[in-house]
Amino acid sequence: MRAWAVTEPGPVESEPLRLVTKPVPVPGPDELLVRVRACGVCRTDLHVAEGDLPVHRPWVTPGHEVVGVVAGAGAAVTGFQPGDRVGVAWLRRTDGTCVHCVRGSENLCPASEYTGWDADGGYAEYTTVPTGFAYRLPPGVPDVALAPLLCAGIIGYRALLRAALPPGGRLGLYGFGGSAHLCAQVAVAQGATVHVMTRDPAARRLALELGAASAAGAYDAAPELLDSAILFAPVGDLVPVALRALDRGGVLAVAGIHLSDIPSLRYEQELFYEKELRSVTANTRADGREFLELVGRHGVRATTHSYPLSQAPQALRDLKAGRFDGAAVLLNDLS
Repeated sequence: MRAWAVTEPGPVESEPLRLVTKPVPVPGPDELLVRVRACGVCRTDLHVAEGDLPVHRPWVTPGHEVVGVVAGAGAAVTGFQPGDRVGVAWLRRTDGTCVHCVRGSENLCPASEYTGWDADGGYAEYTTVPTGFAYRLPPGVPDVALAPLLCAGIIGYRALLRAALPPGGRLGLYGFGGSAHLCAQVAVAQGATVHVMTRDPAARRLALELGAASAAGAYDAAPELLDSAILFAPVGDLVPVALRALDRGGVLAVAGIHLSDIPSLRYEQELFYEKELRSVTANTRADGREFLELVGRHGVRATTHSYPLSQAPQALRDLKAGRFDGAAVLLNDLS
C-alpha cells in the first residue's frame, strides 16, 4: 500500500513526510484491518511531523481521525463484519489493569499507545485498530463530517469536562480551530455563554455563526469574567491571559498535547481566589461514546475543508499557517 511516513521530523516546510510503499498491515488477533476512506488532519499530526512530540516509531504514518470500513480481522475478533464502517481515534490501547484503568482513567495509563504515534495511522490506504478501541459510527453522516469528531471533537469534549463549566456558565475559548469549533457547539447547546479569543478573522466569523456571544483577538480581554476557559492554541503565553480572565473559583483547562513554555505566573493576579489550572491528557473511550451521542442529540457538525490524501503535506502546511477555519479532512485517493 501507499502511505505517508515521517522520515525525518522537522518543519513541515522542509517536507518531513514522504509518500512511501509499506506492506498492508496484518491485524493482530484482536484487531481490525481498516481500509481508510477519510482521515482528519489534527494539530497533533503536525507536532509528530515537526518533532514537537518525540519519535515513538521510526517512519511512522500519522493520522488518528480515521473513518474506514472493515477489510479484515484477527482470529479472535467477533462482532464485526467486512464492510462495517468504523472510527479509529488517538487512544489505541491501554493495559486495562493499572490503577488508572481500574479507576476509570484509562487516558492516564502508563502503558497507553496512540494511533499515528506508537502505531501507523490513517495517512495511508489501510490501518489497524484493536476492536475494543474501534468506534461504531452513526449511520447517515458522511465520512468527511465524522472524521474530525474522532479526535478534535472528543478532545474538545474532554477539555470541556475538565474545565468544570457550571450550568449556564460563561466559557472562554482561546484558539478556534478544529477542536474548539466543535466544543463551542456543545457548550452553546447546553446553555453556556461562549466568548472566543483567536487571532484569525475567519475563525472569529465562524465562532459568531456557531452561536458565540463574542469573538475577539487572542490577547484581547474577555467582555466579562469567565467561569471556565479552555486553551486550544498551543501558546503558553496565553495561559496568564486566560487566568486573568477568570472569575473567582474559575478553571482553565489546557487542551493541547504540546504547549510552548508558560511564562512566570503572578500568584495574586492569576492564581489567587482559588483559580485552577488543569491539563487535558487524551481521552477515555467513555468520553468518545458520550460525545458521539451528544453529536446526534444537538446536531453538532464540523466545518470541514477536504484535501486529497495525496496532498497531506499541503494540508499540514495550511493548518500551521491558519489558512482555513474549522478542520481539514483527507479523502483517500491513493487506492
